[in-house]
Amino acid sequence: MVTTARVRTPPGWPPTEGEIGIRDAARRPKPGAGRSPGNARNRSAAHGASRAPSSEQGHARTRSHRVPADPLMGVANARRSPQMDTDESTLRRIVREDLLETLVSLGLILVLVYLCGRVFMPFASLLTLGMILAIALFPMFDWLAQRVFRGKRGLIATLLVLVTLVLVGVPLLMLAGAVATQLGGFHDALEAGTLGLEPPNPKVAEWPIVGERIYAGWSAAANDLPAFLAKNKQLVLKAAGKAVSIAAGGAGAALLFLAAIAVAGVMMCFAETLRRGSERILIRLTDPLHGPRLLTLIVATVRSVATGVVGVAFIQALLLGVGFILAGIPGAGVLALLVMFLGILQLPALLISLPVVGYLWWMGEGSTVIKVVFTVYFIVAGMADNVLKPLLLGRGVEAPMLIILIGALGGMATAGITGLFLGAVLLAVFYRIFQDWVDSGETRPAAGPPPASAISTDTTTA
Repeated sequence: MVTTARVRTPPGWPPTEGEIGIRDAARRPKPGAGRSPGNARNRSAAHGASRAPSSEQGHARTRSHRVPADPLMGVANARRSPQMDTDESTLRRIVREDLLETLVSLGLILVLVYLCGRVFMPFASLLTLGMILAIALFPMFDWLAQRVFRGKRGLIATLLVLVTLVLVGVPLLMLAGAVATQLGGFHDALEAGTLGLEPPNPKVAEWPIVGERIYAGWSAAANDLPAFLAKNKQLVLKAAGKAVSIAAGGAGAALLFLAAIAVAGVMMCFAETLRRGSERILIRLTDPLHGPRLLTLIVATVRSVATGVVGVAFIQALLLGVGFILAGIPGAGVLALLVMFLGILQLPALLISLPVVGYLWWMGEGSTVIKVVFTVYFIVAGMADNVLKPLLLGRGVEAPMLIILIGALGGMATAGITGLFLGAVLLAVFYRIFQDWVDSGETRPAAGPPPASAISTDTTTA
């Protein structure tokens, strides 16, 4: 049991303001009083006597204000109050509920993004290729809208799509049909055992390095095809199946390209709206200064690679492919695909056209005039990239050959023939964005020591 004592205050405590003022006035020395040392000593003694309480008064005041110590005071202060425990438990509950709500919301968002990605995935290649074509064709579209049709964008887009479908779609379908027909017939005849080969021309043996080996294998297959197939059946069937799958992929890529042309026409009609939306997204991701600049960089890179690299390769493939079909070259569609592949890899198309010219003179039939015409055509079409690149590349952004090569190979391994276009363009865009980010870090002013003038001023002041 803890006992406490009531504190008794002395009478007249606390003093009023009037009493405090009278006391201070009494303590304050009068002006001019007591200039001599004796008077000073008397004043000091009187002042000390007035300020120092007597021993009895001090003991009485101490006794009147003394409060007995509580032996449990330290224990009570060490204990946590129930209010503090309640506040901490409430805070933990609130944090737990907020964390749970955040995790649930994040999980729902991830599930929604995943489902939207699954829905969008079948159209990803189509829309991406359409966007690339729209960016590549928009300068022509804008020029026609301002100079010829005076703002009739819908009419311009329709005409541009129709003309592109005729100029590109017809040769493309011809090449795809030729590839599918030749490889499909070869595969069917191979499975049925009715495949036959004509004996090679003796001039094949005169080809440098590999002529004799090709002539020997070709002659063995032409003389006894069943024995040749039985000896190499698994290898031939595997190669034929792979060729058929490539042909099917080429046909699908041709249809995808034609559909992407229509998508590009729609995008060009709403080019300004799409540009503003893309700029707002990039500003939201970066800041108002770097967003428009990043959009300009992406558009310039896509246009440069799409027209100067992929576009040139595609045009060369169409030119040489049509020539191969008209000249009666076997496997014209496959050779055209090889031309496009080499063009994207920045390799000359003459690597394909010159052997075809040699085959035309050694194995082809027809008059000399026709052979000369096709020879000139194949050589000119094989060197067309030297003229098309300066025209189509313009003042765009150049990408290193290694980036284009990696993008084309990786895109083809991932998405087939369509990946040749998409991989090269997308990797070039990423490279340019990364290079711009590195360059912006180098041009940023670095924090250095203060100027020498400031140091000397500070030293002088000190």
